[in-house]
Amino acid sequence: MASKKYKLFLTGFFLTLALGGFAQSQSGYDVYDSSVISKKGMPQQNEFWNNAYNFPAKPRNMWEIGVSGGAFNVSGDVTSKFPTLGFGVHVRKAFGYVFSLRAQYVNGTGKGMNYNASQNFSKNEAWDKYASIQREANGGLVARYGYFGPLSNKQDFVFYNYKTKAQDLSLQGIITLNNIRFHKQKTGFVMYVGAGFGATAYETMINALDANGNTYSALFSSLPVQTPYKDRKDALDKLKNGMDDTYETPAERQGVRRPTLGDNQTLRFSSTALAGFAFKLGKRINLAIENRHTFIKDDLLDGQQWQENPTGDAALTSNWDSYNYLSVGLNFNLGAKSVEPLWWLNPLDYAYSELNNPRHMKLPKPILDDSDGDGVIDQLDREPNTPAGCPVDTHGVSRDTDGDGVPDCKDKQLITPTECFPVDADGVGKCPDPECCKNMVQQPVNQCPTAYPSLSFKGTASALSSDAKAMLATTASMMKSSPNCTITINGYPEASKASQAVCQKRLDAIRMYLVETQGISADRISTNCEVGGGDKNTVDVKSN
Repeated sequence: MASKKYKLFLTGFFLTLALGGFAQSQSGYDVYDSSVISKKGMPQQNEFWNNAYNFPAKPRNMWEIGVSGGAFNVSGDVTSKFPTLGFGVHVRKAFGYVFSLRAQYVNGTGKGMNYNASQNFSKNEAWDKYASIQREANGGLVARYGYFGPLSNKQDFVFYNYKTKAQDLSLQGIITLNNIRFHKQKTGFVMYVGAGFGATAYETMINALDANGNTYSALFSSLPVQTPYKDRKDALDKLKNGMDDTYETPAERQGVRRPTLGDNQTLRFSSTALAGFAFKLGKRINLAIENRHTFIKDDLLDGQQWQENPTGDAALTSNWDSYNYLSVGLNFNLGAKSVEPLWWLNPLDYAYSELNNPRHMKLPKPILDDSDGDGVIDQLDREPNTPAGCPVDTHGVSRDTDGDGVPDCKDKQLITPTECFPVDADGVGKCPDPECCKNMVQQPVNQCPTAYPSLSFKGTASALSSDAKAMLATTASMMKSSPNCTITINGYPEASKASQAVCQKRLDAIRMYLVETQGISADRISTNCEVGGGDKNTVDVKSN
């Protein structure tokens, strides 16, 4: 029977894998893709496109079909053997980005064996045949507590065991915990929790007799009634090796062995709690690890409901049995003209995309005032009252080519030699009298400087260090002494867009410092990012 179930499991697994492989590929979700919108959702989508409604329609999303296998064990009055195997199949559908419903079938076999002996087995009807054989072996002697012989006779004790075959069909509501992300578009890993209800059919058998119908009294009497902790494994190994695997006796059930599904099966309503996480292996396949615990209103999953008392009496236990299914599974997304299951998508994706690159929102025509008419809007103008006709830089500040403090539009000496500084209100410098210069050696024609400094940056930094500012101050002084000379600031980024962006930020910072702080005219400075031309963290200043 077990081999047939696992063959069925493997057949279903490969069939599902094949269906997943032939399903149509899905490249992603675009809010403007009408092919993934259902007919019912198209009126809302049309209102959204026409800016009459703020929210796009929910897209069709794929169904998930999954198969799993793992450890199945019963939690009850008899110590569980772990692990025993189980398998499951499910189908799941998202009803939103967080909530989804899943129908799941689980089939598992649980086994258990106590390492301590039990004396009140006469209360458990499943051991009646064992008790009858022992009564006959003891000459019909029955003690008042149901023992078959004196209390010192160990053959009056048994070791409870069971084998439970369970099938469960349930409907579960699942909540996804981490697909709504504020700082990342999507994730390849989701966590989820869930709960549900369903029905469990189970059949529990015990191994009270061997294949020949004999009891295990000799084996049981060879073991201590109470096994010390350090010897428990040895006791269980001895029981396992000394007993066969027949499990021939139906376990006790509620009522007087009242069958509910078949000769030995019982049906109970069940409730389930679960938690798990899944890793995306592709757009249509993911790997899930999940733990599911199921509760049923029955204390006989392990075939035992009597607790041991020191007085020799037996009383019913007060706790219901449950079972656990720890599994690893493969899930496949199926569906044409559908997006991935919504628990894999971030519902904030569209909103953030629209904020960063508007395609849908209605933007009013901008009104940008320029009070002084210099071509730089008031919000960016650092000199809001520039005189009419004065040329300005990119910040709206009047140009001062020779750096004498008088704007070009008012400077009557556009290029004042530095030796004639300071200048008057008209920008005219006071040069030495000619008589003072008659005996001066004729100076050669001033050439543009060539020994400009190189600046170094660390990592992706673009801010100017104090050393860099000092070298740029020297550069500015050299340019002021050669007012007709121009320079080019060269950076050498790598081929990546990120490296080129860092290069441009550095060049802009150097240019801005020379213009705004050192008073060099912006039209005397050009910049160039040359891919692969040198060290990516070095910026050279060169004469044109």
